[in-house]
Amino acid sequence: MAVWSPSLGIGSCCLLKNGITEAWRFPSAYFSMCKNKTRRGSETLRVARKHISGDLVTNALQSYHRLSKIRASTGLKEEVSTRRAQADDLKKVTTTSYSFRTKSGALVKVKVEKKREEKYSIMVYVSSLELSGDDDDKSKSSSLVMVWGVYRSDSSCFLPLDFETSSQDSVTHTTETPFVKSSLSDELMLGLEFDGLESPFYLSFRLKNDPNGLEMLTHRDTNFCVPVGFTAGHPLPLGLSSGQDDASWNFAFFSRSSKSVVLCLYDDTTNDKPALELDLDPYVNRTGDVWHASVEKTWEFVRYGYRCKESTHSQEEVEAEDIVLDPYATVIEKSTSQKFLGSLFKNPPFDWGRDVSPNIPLEKLIVYRLNVKSFTQHKSSKLPTNIAGTFIGIAEKVNHLKTLGTNAVLLEPVFSFSEQSGPYFPFHFFSPMDMHGAVNSMKEMVKRLHSEGIEVLLEVVFTHTAESGSLRGIDDSSYYYKGRSNDLDSKSHLNCNFPVVQQLVLESLRYWVTEFHVDGFCFINASSLLRGVHGEHLSRPPLVEAISFDPLLAGRKLIADCWNPHDMVILPKEVRFPHWKRWGELNSRYCRDVRNFVRGRGLLSDLATRICGSGDVFTDGRGPAFSFNYVSRNSGLSLVDLVSFSGGTDLASELSWNCGEEGATNKSTVLQTRLKQIRNFLFIQYVSLGVPVLNMGDECGVSTKGSPLLESRKLFDWNMLASAFGVQITQFISFMASVRTRRSDVFQRRNFLKPENIVWYANDQTTPKWEDPGSKFLALEIKAETEEETMSLVEPTEPKNNDLFIGFNASDQPENVILPSLPVGRKWRRLVDTALPFPGFFSIEGETVVAEEEGEEMNQPVVYEMKPYSCTLFETINATA
Repeated sequence: MAVWSPSLGIGSCCLLKNGITEAWRFPSAYFSMCKNKTRRGSETLRVARKHISGDLVTNALQSYHRLSKIRASTGLKEEVSTRRAQADDLKKVTTTSYSFRTKSGALVKVKVEKKREEKYSIMVYVSSLELSGDDDDKSKSSSLVMVWGVYRSDSSCFLPLDFETSSQDSVTHTTETPFVKSSLSDELMLGLEFDGLESPFYLSFRLKNDPNGLEMLTHRDTNFCVPVGFTAGHPLPLGLSSGQDDASWNFAFFSRSSKSVVLCLYDDTTNDKPALELDLDPYVNRTGDVWHASVEKTWEFVRYGYRCKESTHSQEEVEAEDIVLDPYATVIEKSTSQKFLGSLFKNPPFDWGRDVSPNIPLEKLIVYRLNVKSFTQHKSSKLPTNIAGTFIGIAEKVNHLKTLGTNAVLLEPVFSFSEQSGPYFPFHFFSPMDMHGAVNSMKEMVKRLHSEGIEVLLEVVFTHTAESGSLRGIDDSSYYYKGRSNDLDSKSHLNCNFPVVQQLVLESLRYWVTEFHVDGFCFINASSLLRGVHGEHLSRPPLVEAISFDPLLAGRKLIADCWNPHDMVILPKEVRFPHWKRWGELNSRYCRDVRNFVRGRGLLSDLATRICGSGDVFTDGRGPAFSFNYVSRNSGLSLVDLVSFSGGTDLASELSWNCGEEGATNKSTVLQTRLKQIRNFLFIQYVSLGVPVLNMGDECGVSTKGSPLLESRKLFDWNMLASAFGVQITQFISFMASVRTRRSDVFQRRNFLKPENIVWYANDQTTPKWEDPGSKFLALEIKAETEEETMSLVEPTEPKNNDLFIGFNASDQPENVILPSLPVGRKWRRLVDTALPFPGFFSIEGETVVAEEEGEEMNQPVVYEMKPYSCTLFETINATA
């Protein structure tokens, strides 16, 4: 015998437990008791009308056209108008059907019809039913009853109904209604009618054979359940979307492990208690692992969230009754309890005008990394308080970016993040952090930067989340590595290559490209993108490959940064990143080798490799343009601190040198050495093949007093730009950027320099001692390529047939350098010598250098003294210039 599930035997105490208020009680319900033939006949007519409603519409319209041709009297016009109105009413009737099977094979169909007068008519049909002991149709129909109730927030708690003819059970709040035989078919049927003001709710019922008490449930051993006042909706797209004709909201939410999901709707932005909760039915409102529902927009709801019930995650991780944020919500709001919920309002429209991406070739990029808040929040920015520290603040300082020669900004993560943990610990992937300004302010920033020829790149974190307020509590076993990899369990690491997480990442990237016109992404902790679903290393990770070939991401810059915010180490472990010729990389090897050389501890072979574009990393089908070269970054020591602090074990990984004294000092020799070293770092960065990445504040000497911690970073003090240090370093950076642009045939290349065009020298023009740790001088001559070769690489803005000579001296002793001999009519001019005082250490016109005794037929070798800790740049010109 089929038995009714004990969970459906409900007491009124459940209403108090779940906070059901008197406002949600049903004041009336009309249903057909069908106790006599007359009643059954009326039911038959109602059903027949539903079956032929489409014909009535057609006939009414045909009648109108036919009668209009016969006569045009006033009475006839009124009759036609009435018939047409009736036809329109029928068109506005919406019907939704649901089908079920019982274990015995009987078919149960339910039709929910919304009428024009805001009433809901529910018809239940049962066919292919065999009841033992019933020999005729009459006894069969009279013996079958429907035991039904209604619920909203909890499928185990039915709501009480108040109506005069009610036979509702006072304990379970269920009502028994008998079926009747349809006069049009062999089906059994009954009808119920509810006031539209009482919706939305679920009608839940089971069938019972009255004589023997046999109860029939669905093939899943559950009650039959249909939504009234809302519909099942669609499983795709995930998140919130508009339904047909923009008349409804469709909610779609992934959760594999949840046994039940409750959709929570709020009608007040100040109230933390949902105005309506719908316990989604797992049969009607679930497809695969996606829960979904469609609610009409006529309801005045403003926010929404979900409550995942009876899921497999532990109580220690998330409270069972906690309301979670939709991962796909594009607009989120903070409640009075500081909980974030999805908003049912769309982002305000934005006029992009003729905005178009500058689409700068990779090799021509000069990147400036900044933090949105810290860049302009300091009072020295002289921006209004409502603009300082926001996206608009960046747009207001565009002239500074252009002064530095920057054509791309790399923003530290702007996704909504945990204020306690910082921007590298996001809790949402589809909305900018509210402290940075409104959504349209970010769009305005992008539009203005684009108009100035500056691209916008975003640092993004998809490998882990904040500990709270994120994806936790939705489906931990799918989103996270919980129980799969011991080294990742405790750090909220996302299982990026699990299908649902992969889809989330792709949708997020597409959203930022289409909605915000972002030009590219730098993926933080990118090495974790290579982990499989069980934490194993993958040589061909699905997510990285999918990003590489996604059509909406085509043409966008993709950069892998293997720095891990959990470890806070400036030089991450080296990883061979799969790239499909699409991915660039933040070059940690570059940072390590340049720092080592400048402090006098590196090998010449390492420096040469980095200057020429890191061929050991990027000769696999990419090229030097895929190397993003940095010396300092937002974590670790700033540029000025790299030459000021080196004591203590906490700075051992920084590869820094304090130039003779730790921290602040008044010693002139130490200060002069530090200034030269800062110039050297910048010089090497800008003459290296690849993309230079300058860190915010390095142009004006921002210091954290030797702290490598990210949270120690200071606000950008705009007054420091006017200091002697700020003026000369800013001008030097601007000059080096112009040199890169002018000599793009050398410094802005997609392909490596040809070996025959490079000559390496020691100080006496002998071969350098590549692997000797004691060798601290290196020079190279870069011979200009032929005009045909140059034409294929760059746009010829001026003749590019001048050779270059670059020298690096990391020794504490001066070096006499012999410049390569030149034919008659050519001479060397010095563009940079970092050992000279400002402003003479760099020059656009350059200063000609000649031998002490110049021959008549041939230029004599030029000997140039390079001071300790210095770099030089020479270029050939015509002797008559």
